[in-house]
Amino acid sequence: AVDAVYQSDEPDLNLLVASAASDSTVRIWSRHGSEAKCIEILQFGNGFVMDVCLSFLPGSDVPILACGGDDCKISLFIQQNGQFQKTLVLPGHEDWIRGVEWAVCGEDLFLASCAQDCLIRIWKVCTKLKQLPETEDDSIKLKENIFTVKDADTSYAVSLESVLAGHENWVYAVHWQPSLSKDGSMQQPMRILSASMDKTVIIWEPDKESGVWLEQVRVGEVGGNTLGFFDCQFSPDGSMIIAHAFHGALHLWKQATVNKKEWTPEVVISGHFNSVEDVKWDPEGEFIISVGSDQTTRLFAPWKRKEETEVTWHEIARPQVHGYDLRCLAMIGRFEFVSGADEKVLRVFRAPKNFIENFSNITGIPMEKLCSRQSSDLPEGATVPALGLSNKAVFEGDMAVQPDEDEESFNAISNQYPEIYFQPLILTEPPPEDHLLQNTLWPEIQKLYGHGYEVFCVACNNSNTVIASACKASKKEHAAIILWSTTSWKKLQSLSFHNLTVTQLAFSPDDSFLLAVSRDRNWSLWRKQDSSESGPVFTCCAYTDKNTAVHSRIIWSCDWTPDSKYFITGSRDKKVINVKGLDSIKPCSTVLDAGDSVTAVGISRVLTPDGRYIVAVGLENGKIIFYTWKQSGKEPALTDWTTSVEIDNSQSHALAVKRLCWRHHAGRAGHNDENSSKWLQLASCGADHSVKIFNVNRFAL
Repeated sequence: AVDAVYQSDEPDLNLLVASAASDSTVRIWSRHGSEAKCIEILQFGNGFVMDVCLSFLPGSDVPILACGGDDCKISLFIQQNGQFQKTLVLPGHEDWIRGVEWAVCGEDLFLASCAQDCLIRIWKVCTKLKQLPETEDDSIKLKENIFTVKDADTSYAVSLESVLAGHENWVYAVHWQPSLSKDGSMQQPMRILSASMDKTVIIWEPDKESGVWLEQVRVGEVGGNTLGFFDCQFSPDGSMIIAHAFHGALHLWKQATVNKKEWTPEVVISGHFNSVEDVKWDPEGEFIISVGSDQTTRLFAPWKRKEETEVTWHEIARPQVHGYDLRCLAMIGRFEFVSGADEKVLRVFRAPKNFIENFSNITGIPMEKLCSRQSSDLPEGATVPALGLSNKAVFEGDMAVQPDEDEESFNAISNQYPEIYFQPLILTEPPPEDHLLQNTLWPEIQKLYGHGYEVFCVACNNSNTVIASACKASKKEHAAIILWSTTSWKKLQSLSFHNLTVTQLAFSPDDSFLLAVSRDRNWSLWRKQDSSESGPVFTCCAYTDKNTAVHSRIIWSCDWTPDSKYFITGSRDKKVINVKGLDSIKPCSTVLDAGDSVTAVGISRVLTPDGRYIVAVGLENGKIIFYTWKQSGKEPALTDWTTSVEIDNSQSHALAVKRLCWRHHAGRAGHNDENSSKWLQLASCGADHSVKIFNVNRFAL
């Protein structure tokens, strides 16, 4: 935890910072101009301080520091003679203290604290006047803790103002509404926001008449398989509140203009909260789907608002919420995909009717364009049974009309825990988190069994007839690639060649070849033979072995040029190599040194205006570099490669790039600029939890 206060009116001069860390210390730092130095270390033995907050004593410039920790007490430190002295300990909480925050209100100083005992306490610090010895009277008073500051020779009294009980689980955060400037002076509103593990966020205010603190508004998640909230914050004017939940999601609520007691959920940004392993564009280039180690599959699309020209991207569905970390995915046509997780099965999902309708509303693409086949056969949505992992289709007839709630029927167990949580929604804007969790799942239509270990990569050919997949392997028999038919879902063929895990598979754009690259530092090329009745048959037509391999480390990634003539491989040995597909296995380009381990490569389906291939290379350090390449003569020359642009640090990933995927057509999704477009779009995902979409100007390359 970190907190800071300015010690003078000129903001650049003097900043006092307190920071707490897991080494059981609180450090005090002072910053003058651009220099910062640690001026004091407060030791806490073997206890932890969870939160710190700095302020000034009422009517003075003496800093006061509040520390709340795992000893269930709040320690108050006051700076005297340049050193922080422990002045007072406020007992009361019965479990670890999670948050403390000061607020200056007029002449008094208030401290709000929250803890894992589900309670919030408000303390008041005020100047204590030197008064006559009190006459004994019988009125009940709260105990006041009194301390004196030597420098200023003033006494202060600390008393417990209120205890707020309303949460049913640990309270993780408590914050005051920021002070507002009113009639030329700053005023502190008496409003507190708290976030808890009981899935709720509460706004507290003192009652106008009695002054008793009461719960004014309670918002939060209802249902869903989530845990509660970690933190919350008011907007500067107090009209919006934002909270972030256990699963990394942000929630935003806005106060209604008419009825001030009413708060409504608003559209907010979202994304994965763990490494994103794979990302793919849909064949039409209208949305992207990504999978990650946070066990979710998420679908992002551009949101077209009626009046505005600007297009913003949002998560509009979460087709799969799984129990295993997801590893890879491939699109099978427009609204169908197959995904692989850290389990032995591949799962195939198809979009329900409710998704297609909402997708049409949000992106502005008419329904007629989206639905080729009769949409009445499609299920409405999907639901996960209480004890299952598979998304089950929900049809229109399944959503039973709820009977009138009489006492007895509600008490039946089956009515308290409904079989179907899915509720069809008509959306005109991206859905909030609680809908994404349970109302945007896609039904699972097939499971593909056959691999012996966790599935690692999957690909689908361009005519959407064959899926290829491979799993983690340390022996040759497990490293076989399995081909599946997308019509019968039967296993077509097993291609055995590699000795270790196949890391990526790629069908050539004309579907006549399948390329595999592997952890054993080799690649293999499989040619499609004339189909038998059961489906196409692939045979190995080129490969590298110990003697011919160019890569000296694991080959992470591969891709094809749009004309199916060349393919490219990228490896941990920092090399990117272009190879001609058919007759020789000699590279037809010089080795390109990318400067760091290459973890992803992608070739655009659209060439530069002068007919050069556009190659994007993603590195382990998070950088993405764009090259162009064209074979000039018979012999490979270094001049065939040109470095076009390296994405700067502010836009690249912070950790390894996991996958790069170009949009199949020119133009930008949601912009209707396909015809004369200079723009290409590249989707990338990385271990830094992020998915990025880059607009690339191909004329500038």
